[in-house]
Amino acid sequence: MARNEEKAQSMLNRFITMKQEEKRKPRERRPYLASECRDLADAERWRSEILREIGAKVAEIQNEGLGEHRLRDLNDEINKLLRERSHWERRIVELGGRDYSRSSNAPLMTDLDGNIVAVPNPSGRGPGYRYFGAARKLPGVRELFDKPPETRKRRTRYEIHKRINAGYYGYYDDEDGVLERLEAPAEKRMREEIVAEWHRVERVRREAMKGVVSGEVAAAGGRSGEAAREVLFEGVEEEVEEERKREEEKREREKGEEAGREFVAHVPLPDEKEIERMVLERKKKELLSKYASDTLLVEQEEAKEMLNVRR
Repeated sequence: MARNEEKAQSMLNRFITMKQEEKRKPRERRPYLASECRDLADAERWRSEILREIGAKVAEIQNEGLGEHRLRDLNDEINKLLRERSHWERRIVELGGRDYSRSSNAPLMTDLDGNIVAVPNPSGRGPGYRYFGAARKLPGVRELFDKPPETRKRRTRYEIHKRINAGYYGYYDDEDGVLERLEAPAEKRMREEIVAEWHRVERVRREAMKGVVSGEVAAAGGRSGEAAREVLFEGVEEEVEEERKREEEKREREKGEEAGREFVAHVPLPDEKEIERMVLERKKKELLSKYASDTLLVEQEEAKEMLNVRR
């Protein structure tokens, strides 16, 4: 029994296949320009054909073993088909068909992490160039998809001080009036307590002074006596403190007077004329040492000794 391959190669089968191909219509090619298409159904058909080609090439570009050159060529072809698809979609809209660019079924794609994201610029318009599949991992392409780590810039001392205003130090707390309303009852209560304490102390002081005058402070007992002693001791402590402050002020004044006294020198001091003469003599010596030789200076000293000139 003959095999299937031998049957297909038989003369009769090849003749029948040739006759069937002659009866078929010649395969129609897709127009180069979308504007040449006048039928909406044909435009829909050509768009579907482009989508099938894109799907086949996207499936093929997932293979990382194709090589760098083949991956780049496939990626270029996919981008070309995407641009051609956008032309046909615009032509479909011109012929009164559906606007696919505004469809809710936006194309999706996966990033390097495997997440499904929407394809940017789904209509294909604009100069955007996209990478698919293994083309994303090509040298020079991966860097485009790697997001740089977010570095938090540290603020300088100048930037920190620039944000500080009077409110930072609490100078604006009293402007809204809220703090004043909250503190008013507490302030009134504290004032009343201080005034009541002052009246109590004054009353006890008067009673204590009366007791001292009449000689009854030592014999007084109970609570009134203790309060009187406390007030008297407070008065004594205040007098001692005032006396100590007066002594310190007196010592400070004495120190200031001693420091301000005129300085008396116990050695004779030269007057202005003597100082000028000494300065002039020193300048003469400096000029002679600068412009005269040592021999000349020695001869000059000998001449002065011979003439008994001391100046």
